Amino acid sequence: MSAAVHPDLDRFPLARSWAMLWVKEKAPPSPAERAATKGWAVNLDQKASLLSGKDMWTTEPVDGLPPAVLGDGPHGVRRQAEDADHLGIHDSLPATCFPPAVAVGSSWDPAVAGRLAAAVAAEARALGVHVVLGPGMNIKRSPLCGRNFEYYSEDPLLTGVLATAHVRALQAGGAGASVKHFAANNQETDRMRVSAEVDERTLREIYLPAFERVVKQARPATVMAAYNKVNGVPASRHPWLLTTLLREEWGFDGVVVSDWGAVDDRVAALKAGLDLEMPGNPGNDARIARAVRDGSLEEATVDRAVARVRTMVGQWRAERGDFDADAHHALARELAAECAVLLKNDGGVLPIGPRVRTVAVVGPFATKPRFQGGGSSHVNPTRVDVPLEEIRKLAGDRIVTTDPAGADLAIVFAGLADADESEGYDRTTIELPAEQVRLIRATAAAARRTVVVLSNGGVVSLEGWHDDVDAVMEGWLLGQAGGGAVADLLFGVTAPSGRLAETIPLRLQDTACHLNFPGEQGVVRYGEGVMVGYRFHETVERPVRYPFGHGLTYTGFAVSGLAVEVTGDDTARVRLTVTNTGDRHGKHVVQLYVATSAGPVRRPARELRAFTKVALDPGASTTVTLDLDARAFAYWDVLEGRWLVAPGAYTVQIGENASTIVAEETVELAGEVLAKELTLDSSVGEWFAHPAVGPELMRRLAAGTTEERHTGAAERAGLLRMVESLPLRQFLGFLPTPLPEGTLTELMALSRRGGRT
Repeated sequence: MSAAVHPDLDRFPLARSWAMLWVKEKAPPSPAERAATKGWAVNLDQKASLLSGKDMWTTEPVDGLPPAVLGDGPHGVRRQAEDADHLGIHDSLPATCFPPAVAVGSSWDPAVAGRLAAAVAAEARALGVHVVLGPGMNIKRSPLCGRNFEYYSEDPLLTGVLATAHVRALQAGGAGASVKHFAANNQETDRMRVSAEVDERTLREIYLPAFERVVKQARPATVMAAYNKVNGVPASRHPWLLTTLLREEWGFDGVVVSDWGAVDDRVAALKAGLDLEMPGNPGNDARIARAVRDGSLEEATVDRAVARVRTMVGQWRAERGDFDADAHHALARELAAECAVLLKNDGGVLPIGPRVRTVAVVGPFATKPRFQGGGSSHVNPTRVDVPLEEIRKLAGDRIVTTDPAGADLAIVFAGLADADESEGYDRTTIELPAEQVRLIRATAAAARRTVVVLSNGGVVSLEGWHDDVDAVMEGWLLGQAGGGAVADLLFGVTAPSGRLAETIPLRLQDTACHLNFPGEQGVVRYGEGVMVGYRFHETVERPVRYPFGHGLTYTGFAVSGLAVEVTGDDTARVRLTVTNTGDRHGKHVVQLYVATSAGPVRRPARELRAFTKVALDPGASTTVTLDLDARAFAYWDVLEGRWLVAPGAYTVQIGENASTIVAEETVELAGEVLAKELTLDSSVGEWFAHPAVGPELMRRLAAGTTEERHTGAAERAGLLRMVESLPLRQFLGFLPTPLPEGTLTELMALSRRGGRT
């Protein structure tokens, strides 16, 4: 059955990519087949049919097992009506559009993520959705990614903590989660085919930790395999990703589901560990059954996938009903206020005080707000707050106009239009549209004071107008109640407490992946390695407009009494005191970074390793305790194939943001002394660096030659640097007096014993 064409199809590349998919039409099992497969002694064809969708959103009902509904919904449920065409992005039942992940990331608050997810779970159950496709947890590698509004941050720890809170609350509320998109899915350009070429250390330290945390700590119902390839292998049939790593190493026991239309080889995908293909694709069930019958696929592989799908269907059962739309809208407004970031506030122009008698509100987004992104996560909201109307409610006897000339204060609502960013394509610039910049500058010239409120799903440049205005509030996309939340923040009903979850650069060219994004000829190289976002900017000391972690509020905070206690060879406990030094209630984000040069790999200047958000009344203080486990100090060693904490100095830093450190303390960690086993192919440098073998080799060389005894320390060091990259077997040929063979055998044996005699 062909998919119906929706009027909005041309606006949404995702919909176009689905246009050739169709609903499977399968005959139900005959009475004879049912009798032959009583209970769950089902036949091979029935088992195979359970491993792909019946249609766009539901699993196949088999022998009494009811179908499960999977629905979009990272920040709100997109449940299409039974008679919908299944391609219309906007044709869905009304649901609350909560703040998308781009906003939640800036809350730096797992409670915000959790409260949002609990409400989404309630609506999913009411709308008959069993598994919600979200959260999106891919790292913001480039500000150009068209889907960045669905992702939390450029940092894996912040992403992982928020996503874990989301999944826990969603599933506690009775809806299964589908964490996505696994893995290295960081662009929309050529997303169905592009190969992300990324080394293992970068994968392990940047692009996988958030998924690892969620899998281990929240046990999501499903993990969604991405469209793209990872190092040449499609993620939907990547054995290392889906089985070796996800199941065997991390212990995932849920369902691996494909992104919609991602599977190009169903049998290979099943072998690799992909259980459920969505949506239904005619012919693939028969291919699975045929592969079992011809011996190219073990039936045990089918049985394992079937068991996991059965468990998912049985565990997550929705209860159709109603939800409290008014209460959820109020919650959306409260949460949105936690997410906006006050970037600039010269002269304390905000909050709007009694001396401001006339307020001008300008810009198209003041009356037609932009509050969510385009594509599969697009929610049909139950209602939408209009910023101008909400400001009028709070302005009291102040005059609210749309003419900034002579106004005490002008508020400009600016940002990106729906068509500027969406799932399915990437941006080519971070500049605001020229007409937006002209509006901001003209308003700033006409009004006494000017505030800019931004609405955008991805980072936009502030250059060309930033210095002309008095205050800037980055509102991101705040969901359907964002207009009311912004009004609350502007008038001080609540104080801003958001912090940037991604860097705002001065220029696009200043971003680490600029020359590698979005790739060419089907390949995108992750050439920047682990230097993503603030890790890059801080390491190379590249100036930015606003750093990761930046955010202002209406009170002041001070940090004191930093103390770091080493609690083990590779662990520590950090304590500090936070005090509200201002005259009103507020919230502060404690950001803990670790800086080190220990180990054999290049480390970023600093990395976020812990954070917490505290709320304090004026003059109040609280003691914060943060425990740092081994991963807070570790790097991924590609030679050892595991996490390692190198012995050495580690500086614990408390940052106002990633650029501004307000307190720090350095400790020494014993870590793990890695005594590498040496061979004749090991380099001279590796031989001399070995903690036990190196000194002994130097002693024996010095004892063997007159020249060595008369060579100064500085000269010996210079000679060593000159030859340190040579394999030892080549170096031996340059020695004036050969080392006895027994000496080398003895020293290699010493290295195998880890230096123990």
